[in-house]
Amino acid sequence: MVSSKARVQRFNQANAPLHVKRKMLSAHLSADLRKEYGVRSARVCKGDTVVVVRGNEDIRGIEGKVLAVYTQTGRVAIEGITINQADGSAAERPIHASNLVIVKLNLDDAWRKEALSKKKEAKE
Repeated sequence: MVSSKARVQRFNQANAPLHVKRKMLSAHLSADLRKEYGVRSARVCKGDTVVVVRGNEDIRGIEGKVLAVYTQTGRVAIEGITINQADGSAAERPIHASNLVIVKLNLDDAWRKEALSKKKEAKE
């Protein structure tokens, strides 16, 4: 039986196995990429170029490359977005993938490239 309670949904999302959490790390594609690939969203990968569309005013609108993807926490580290620590050093500021828009895909991975082209062919 599947629960409709919000707290149970949050619990299941937080305690999901990594192969399920991996699917929760998708972000919308920009309008240009959406037309090109015929897909609305894609999983965020290291090397993608993204823009922050939601969040504090100090980070909103910043564009940068993805440095790391943290599947366990569902967050993404982006170059140029840091936070100052108590000792004065700068640390990566992780941002949730749903607050990002992908503007350039990293297609070094042949499997990812093929999967996107298959999805485009299926739509046509």
